[in-house]
Amino acid sequence: MDGNKRREAIIDILKNSLQPVSGTYLAKTLQVSRQVIVQDIALLRAGDYDIYSTHKGYVLNTQKVCKRIFKVHHDDNEVEKELSLIVDLGGFVEDVFVYHKVYNIVKATLNIASRRDIKNYMTNLQTGHSSLLKNVTSGYHYHTVHADNEEILDEIQEELQKAGFLAQLQEYEPVDFWKDK
Repeated sequence: MDGNKRREAIIDILKNSLQPVSGTYLAKTLQVSRQVIVQDIALLRAGDYDIYSTHKGYVLNTQKVCKRIFKVHHDDNEVEKELSLIVDLGGFVEDVFVYHKVYNIVKATLNIASRRDIKNYMTNLQTGHSSLLKNVTSGYHYHTVHADNEEILDEIQEELQKAGFLAQLQEYEPVDFWKDK
C-alpha cells in the first residue's frame, strides 16, 4: 500500500471510530511501523485534517465545535471542582495557559473530557514533582473549552461565574475573550 492510500485508510478508520484510535492499532492494521503512522498523521494535519492526539490515541474532528476561552482564578484545592463543573455540563477542556507579562503565553494541552480524565490528571499532579501552571500567575489562568453548541458554553460560563471562578481581564492582557458576550 502506498503512502496516499495508507493516509486515506487512516482517515477512514478515524472517521468510523467512536473512540480515540491508538497509533499502535493503526500501525498493526496498516502493517507499518508506529513511526510511519506518526509521519502520516503529521502530513494529514498539514493537509487540513483536524486530527488531535489524546493519551488514548488519535481523534479526527469532523463536526463543527464551538469553542470559548475562559479566564479563571482559584486555589489549588479547587482544580477538581473547576474541571468537573466544565465536563459535567458537556465541555471539553482542551488546554490550560497563562498570560505572563514577560514570557507571554505559556500553554499546556489537557484534553479533559470526563471525570475519569480529571481523576487521572489529579493523580499525575499529586504523584509528580510539578506545580500547577496557574501558580506562575498567582492562580490566574485560562482554559480553552469546546462544546457541541454555544448554549452549553453559555451555561459553563454562567456556572463558572456562580462558583466564583471567572476572573476579570487586566489592561495588559491582549484580548477580551468575552467581548461578544
